[in-house]
Amino acid sequence: MSKNKNNQAIWNTRIKKKTSNLFQKVGSSIHIDKRLYKEDIKGSIAHVEMLFKQKIISFKIKNKIVYGLQRIEKEISKNKFEFNKEYEDIHMNIEKRLFEIIGEEAGYIHTARSRNDQIITDLKVWMKFSTKEINNVIQKLIKSILKVAEKNIETIMPGFTHLKNAQPISLGHYLMAYTEMFNRDMQRFRNNLQSLDENPLGVSALAGTSFDIDRNYTSKKLGFRGPTKNSIDTVSDRDFVLDFLYSSSVCSMHISRIAEELIIWNSEGFNLIILSDKVVTGSSIMPQKKNPDLLEYLRGKTGSIYGNFFSMLTILKGLPISYFKDLQDDKKIIFENFDVLINCLRLLDEVLNNLKPNKKRMLELAQSGYITATDLADYLVKNHSMTFRNAYKKTAAIINYAEKKKKKLEDLDIVELKKIEPQLNEGVMKVFDLKNSINSKKSYGGTSFDNIKKMILKYKKLL
Repeated sequence: MSKNKNNQAIWNTRIKKKTSNLFQKVGSSIHIDKRLYKEDIKGSIAHVEMLFKQKIISFKIKNKIVYGLQRIEKEISKNKFEFNKEYEDIHMNIEKRLFEIIGEEAGYIHTARSRNDQIITDLKVWMKFSTKEINNVIQKLIKSILKVAEKNIETIMPGFTHLKNAQPISLGHYLMAYTEMFNRDMQRFRNNLQSLDENPLGVSALAGTSFDIDRNYTSKKLGFRGPTKNSIDTVSDRDFVLDFLYSSSVCSMHISRIAEELIIWNSEGFNLIILSDKVVTGSSIMPQKKNPDLLEYLRGKTGSIYGNFFSMLTILKGLPISYFKDLQDDKKIIFENFDVLINCLRLLDEVLNNLKPNKKRMLELAQSGYITATDLADYLVKNHSMTFRNAYKKTAAIINYAEKKKKKLEDLDIVELKKIEPQLNEGVMKVFDLKNSINSKKSYGGTSFDNIKKMILKYKKLL
């Protein structure tokens, strides 16, 4: 790489004193936004092609600039490009190198644009691609959940409320709950793509430009549905960043919830699942331990993602409109958020693909805690013309009796049951069967085996 003869920032024609070393250190963003080099070059090529189309620059200048930019892209991709913090950001680093390659004609590249619209364009292009990548990973995760759910349609477990046995459910039904959650996460990210689909390029610093540019042309070249409508709003707001961070936060919350449940289920107190050695760690002092560290990592990273969301909200909260240096941190926040979230999604996928349910223990736990009590109350309503509240009271009385006798509901005989409710007959005994209880929940969205099969099939067709 040839040495730049004018080894100074562009604005040094106006700023006479060298930037302090400390300010240069904290003010430079090149260590972060160099990640946008492809998007920056893509946007610059689209821009100069538009300038040529509009007869603002010549064919020769356009070709020289495009050649230089393509050469720079190759240099960066092959790690042969020297990034310099003195030039602050990816835009000026590329521009300075372009001067070295093609000479003074590189100065035409910034005609009718500013770094203000340039960075938002780069960011939106990157975010569109990254959002789609996140959704691809979520979709893969959903497919993994469907696979495990399908294998466990008839695996009976207790459904919990307040972590207490509530009603019997299928493990497949439990897993399908997370399919719904992650599917809504995908929809939120799809919605985000709408706010990302307006092209900022060409609004310049804040007021637009006096040059006869064609923003529809650059929109088409860069894959946007059209240009943004107000130049001040374009450079001022980062609500599209907030949309992304919010969606990431909700998705991370869902990851954290399933991680927390699996941690609890993996504990000796529950012992409902067995985690693969691939996703656990040992103890430095206790040889017997297999700790669910990866799941704890997933749970903990939610804090980082929430923090990014609130950081961005706080940055924007008191900011007058137009561009301010405060907005420089948006890239760091977005990149960190993306990296953490996509890794968490991939790690959760690995956990689920290597998870083994303890079916025996699930069934054993489902047989405790008078878990079919609601079924008994429903039976009384349907077969003995009781209001649900009266049926509730009768069922509670039967449970109190069983508890006193240290018996399960299914261990009570009909004589004992008739002492509390004389109308009961032998037909009531079927309601205590766990499989019957589950399959009776045929209402749309319920836990019956047939319902689960239908929902799995529905998602297989959608994905």
